[in-house]
Amino acid sequence: MRTAFVEALCEAAQLDDRIWLLTADLGYSVLEAFAQRFPRRYLNVGVAEQNMAGIAAGLAHSGKLPCIYSIANFPTLRCLEQLRNDICHHQANVKIVAVGGGYVYGPQGYSHHGIEDLAILRALPGMTVVAPADPVEARLATRAICVHAGPCYLRLGHAREPVLHSAPPAFELGRAIQVRAGRALTLISTGGMLQSTLAVAERLAAEGSAPRVLSMHTVKPLDEQAVLRAAAETGGIVSVEEHSVTGGLGSAIADVLAVSGCRVGFFRKFGIPDRVAHEVGSREHLLGLCGDLYGLARASARQTSAA
Repeated sequence: MRTAFVEALCEAAQLDDRIWLLTADLGYSVLEAFAQRFPRRYLNVGVAEQNMAGIAAGLAHSGKLPCIYSIANFPTLRCLEQLRNDICHHQANVKIVAVGGGYVYGPQGYSHHGIEDLAILRALPGMTVVAPADPVEARLATRAICVHAGPCYLRLGHAREPVLHSAPPAFELGRAIQVRAGRALTLISTGGMLQSTLAVAERLAAEGSAPRVLSMHTVKPLDEQAVLRAAAETGGIVSVEEHSVTGGLGSAIADVLAVSGCRVGFFRKFGIPDRVAHEVGSREHLLGLCGDLYGLARASARQTSAA
């Protein structure tokens, strides 16, 4: 996803000389393409993420369109006061880009686990929150946030993520992509969990339970109509995210269902349990500690059949 982001940002910067890229002393072997093409619009601020956010706010107030880039928690949690007061308070046109969302940096331990960012960034007023599923969506999302006025958060994976879309889908901020049709239940995924979600859907379909699969790349604003259609047209909904079960995609969907008062067969959340992960290991190992997505979806599908 990182490469897709940088390539798309270079394309956008070629057409829009307001675009800047700021990094907090990382992105080596990734950001050079932008730095070499636009050296006067590239700035390495050093290991000083809070200062980076402040500089970006100043650039935005000067008519520029800055993107700030760092690892998961650093441009978000470390900079929360600056995001809130310098950027969101003034609706500054700053794009916050985090690489390594979820458990991508699992071996580095809890300090590098990006598992609360969606919840916290969702709570900031005026912040658009985007988590693409694959390099195709990452490229489209980068283009979209560059033309969107106001603060945006773009949550990326790392590298070598598989391409899941055979062709570029219609992409619009706040509009889910239906990746698979079905009526037994709906699996709603955000970010890098789409690959696992599609694998579960294939297994369920082979067993006779055809699930609908949505890629909810924009967590805020959420595609409420897609959620309500899923509640009305399918047996129930399972949200899937590489994020705490508190405050992320699942919580956003639950808000929509509760406020609308619609009837839904069931609603369940799959994500990272609400606890501090003291384990250290690969992304796959840590996700395995979160439970069995297939088992949860299969039990939900059986509940639908029984009803």
